[in-house]
Amino acid sequence: MTRVDFYIVEDNRAQARQRLACRLAEKAYTLNHTVYIHADDRQQAEQLDQLLWTFRDGSFIPHSLQDDKVASQAAIVIGCDDEPKEHNQVLINLGETVPPFFSRFERVAELITGDEQARQAGRERFRFYRDRGYELNTHNLDDKAS
Repeated sequence: MTRVDFYIVEDNRAQARQRLACRLAEKAYTLNHTVYIHADDRQQAEQLDQLLWTFRDGSFIPHSLQDDKVASQAAIVIGCDDEPKEHNQVLINLGETVPPFFSRFERVAELITGDEQARQAGRERFRFYRDRGYELNTHNLDDKAS
């Protein structure tokens, strides 16, 4: 059964969820996992595509948009519409709702930031998973900051 992890930060600045997605994608990449990042729309997917190249000095995270020809070979793919074809290990959800294909993944990362709208949407996704019996884990990343 899919394991669902909620990652919580108090940051409510613009792009806080996207930056957190980059951090998690980088960690998963270093652990040799394939990652699909689900964006709400094409604009968000393209913004994340750019951010993955620049979010941290010295980082290199090879990735692709889902409709690129090399997407099947990329360890990290960003999409917004269709279910990914090759990836099934880690799903990072930037959407406001639960993607209908989430259960084919080994792990799902749900990202919650400090603004109230993101928290409310996160609570709804938490209830969705809980009501269906999924294993839920919560990580407050602000508690782990140094």
